[in-house]
Amino acid sequence: MLEPKAAYQTRRGGIGLDISSTDRDGKIPCTLGWMKVASLGFRTDVMLLEMGGSVVTDHGSHLVVRTPANPGFHWGNFLLFDTPPQPGDAVRWSALFAAEFPEAKHRAFGVDGVTGVAGDTSEHEVLGVTAEVNTVLTADRLVPSVATPQAEIRALTGDVDWGQALELDFACYGLPSDDDSRRFAERRVAGYRGLCEAGHGIWIGAFVEGHLRAGAGLFAVGSGLARFQNVETHPDFRRRGLASAVLHHAQRALLAPGVRTLVIVADPGDYAIRLYRALGFVDRERQVQLHKAG
Repeated sequence: MLEPKAAYQTRRGGIGLDISSTDRDGKIPCTLGWMKVASLGFRTDVMLLEMGGSVVTDHGSHLVVRTPANPGFHWGNFLLFDTPPQPGDAVRWSALFAAEFPEAKHRAFGVDGVTGVAGDTSEHEVLGVTAEVNTVLTADRLVPSVATPQAEIRALTGDVDWGQALELDFACYGLPSDDDSRRFAERRVAGYRGLCEAGHGIWIGAFVEGHLRAGAGLFAVGSGLARFQNVETHPDFRRRGLASAVLHHAQRALLAPGVRTLVIVADPGDYAIRLYRALGFVDRERQVQLHKAG
């Protein structure tokens, strides 16, 4: 049964998160209206999305996260539930998603928690989703690097630099297969640029002979947290120390007061997670995403 709209709490932009309490394990939960978000990964996801203008509606047992500026962004348009799916939940979850995103072809469900429990696999099958469990890592500061890569490390500025950021994204993940995919990528890069130009963070690039070959963003999201986003290195320029240099430069360049914890999320099976650990990040949580592409 869908809740009456009078019971909703909706916010557009602004963080508005209450993290004043600490649980028994020393973790700082986040309360959005009635729902208490334990996951550091999702907490920083939602904070960052709100800073960019996404709309978050709290239904108590789940959040609806909507990004009107980029409807093709699956993890900008999703439901975040407070528990994994249990027997019988798939039909309800599917109906809720269809009601909130009637035009969407994708399905995206976040599962709050810190241990990586994804719920009943038979419910995943009914939903038609695949479970992805990523690792959330944190660091107080990065381990100093002794490498000096042959590249210019600096913040992105202007249309040419941000155009190269889009091209780097294509080099890493492939050219868009259709106009919708290209629009999604263009809007996502434009969103990150907007956050940087609004003073919420910084995007650092490694330029080799004038071409952007690695990049990443770092954003202060409040509550002493700063979140790294989209660490990318061109396939032909990997293992040259470019990503490490970018991350170090971003940490030094982000001048937001009160930042105490750096947060990054990684695929546990990807090479990049070894780099993050070498830089001083430690595994803290598991983040569960249930997803079906459109």
